Amino acid sequence: MTPAARRILHVDMDAFYASVEQRDNPSLRGKPVVVGGYNRGVVAAASYEARPFGIRSAMPMREALRRCPHLVRVPLRMPLYKAISETVFAVFHEFTPQVEGLSLDEAFLDVTQSVSLFGPAEDIAASIKRRIEAATGLTASVGVAPNKLTAKIASDLDKPDGLVVLAPDTLQSVLDPLPAEVLPGIGRSSLAKLHARGIRTIAELRTAPDALLEPVFGRYTPRARERAAGQDDRPVIASKAAKSISAEETFDTDLGDRNALRTELLRLTERAASRLRAAALAAGTVQVKIRRSDFATYTRQRALQPPGNATDRMYAIACTLLEVWLREQPGARVRLLGVGGSELQPAGQADLFAPAGASGGSPLDRAADEVRARFGSVAVGRARTLGPRQIR
Repeated sequence: MTPAARRILHVDMDAFYASVEQRDNPSLRGKPVVVGGYNRGVVAAASYEARPFGIRSAMPMREALRRCPHLVRVPLRMPLYKAISETVFAVFHEFTPQVEGLSLDEAFLDVTQSVSLFGPAEDIAASIKRRIEAATGLTASVGVAPNKLTAKIASDLDKPDGLVVLAPDTLQSVLDPLPAEVLPGIGRSSLAKLHARGIRTIAELRTAPDALLEPVFGRYTPRARERAAGQDDRPVIASKAAKSISAEETFDTDLGDRNALRTELLRLTERAASRLRAAALAAGTVQVKIRRSDFATYTRQRALQPPGNATDRMYAIACTLLEVWLREQPGARVRLLGVGGSELQPAGQADLFAPAGASGGSPLDRAADEVRARFGSVAVGRARTLGPRQIR
């Protein structure tokens, strides 16, 4: 596969820690906020309102207060940030197993093999942004490009809540006018040397002769020029194998009707099972996630033996789990519903003597997967999951 054919996303949560604090405490919204240690501590995160004062993460707190005396300081709540990060990364894994986490709030995703299932990379990026906001109330900025370098640059071009796509044929025209310091690895010392040589933009760095660049980059001069040309062949390296694959939905209106919940459950099971089959994985456990209107959240699970990824088998278990919960929660209204598979294994490792379709989906599943791969993820679905306007 040529580098230009790759579709890489860089997802960066916007002012993550500070945004969480502003979400949970409305009185902080619109104010310059920093999260981190007091007095001799450092800033862990700064809200966008604090950044015009030149306040950035890792800045000494005393310096931040000197620049903005009315700065609002709040302590770190790391367990909360980690929990939200897990939710965000679960969204990533709904679209691809190729997720390289850089921190709690930042990751690269290779969605090259996902476009046949979910549509163009920019549509995947938009879906990820929507799902993150629905699940957490927070925004993310996403860059879409042929490689990791340019995807990361793209995600910084329209913050906060941005989505920037750099296509191969227009990539260089976007990069060239940008300041040279947007390239990773160019620090203050290197930047000062470049400026002294009259090099301020990526275009000037890309076209500068070796005689000007070698005193700055030494033996890394060819690499610096490649980066200025937007070239980067580094693969996205999955941080760890996915522990589960799931699909979930936050409803616009809380649901209480059993039939409506079963319909949504089937729709979600189709999505989760299709993702398992696309990843050539079989699930040994089916999980159901239910969030009530008061935000109380419940999970129920049951073994799937032999392990598999057929929609009907997964739905039968998921439906039983939901029915048991509904009997335990009479009159409850549901805000969020999710279905997933865990205890994953390669589909080929399922029981050799399992029933037909146990690990590769039924003939209906395989036919539906082929239609979705060709015409998009919403091209086909079981009649029960379709609304009146979708039936012609």
